[in-house]
Amino acid sequence: MPNTEPMTQRVELATVMDRLAVDELITDYAMAVDDGDWEAYRGLFTPDGRADYRSAGGIEGDAGRVADWLAESLRLFSMRQHLIVNRRLRFGVHDQDTGDTARVRADYVNPMRVAEGEGEGAAPDFVCGGRYDFGLLRTYDGWRLREVVVREKWRRLPSPAPAPVIN
Repeated sequence: MPNTEPMTQRVELATVMDRLAVDELITDYAMAVDDGDWEAYRGLFTPDGRADYRSAGGIEGDAGRVADWLAESLRLFSMRQHLIVNRRLRFGVHDQDTGDTARVRADYVNPMRVAEGEGEGAAPDFVCGGRYDFGLLRTYDGWRLREVVVREKWRRLPSPAPAPVIN
């Protein structure tokens, strides 16, 4: 039977504020990676935060180590754009205090352009997609990432150049 006890507006407002803060954190994550702002990327994590990019051919480790790896490996791409959608957010319990942890599962599509490709207006030539699993913790500084796991499901690589036609 559903709980029919009244909820205060204050509790509902706190939940809405947390949802907005978590959504902003996920957006900040995407923008930090796309813009190559590795200092901002590191700042999104708790001190013990970790990321796992192994399913996409990357590494797993603490946020600083992973940021260094991303900085080097993403240099290959002159344009990156993470689109993180279908965000499913669930709040959890940490040390018996409701709402201090959260989990977000979200799908992503990530078009990128190889740096040696055509000019700035060129279309992306590498696209991948999959799902993120984010683990978050409420800290004194706000919500922070404790864990990021990438689960790449597909990728489309650049097409080879067509063979020249000889008449």
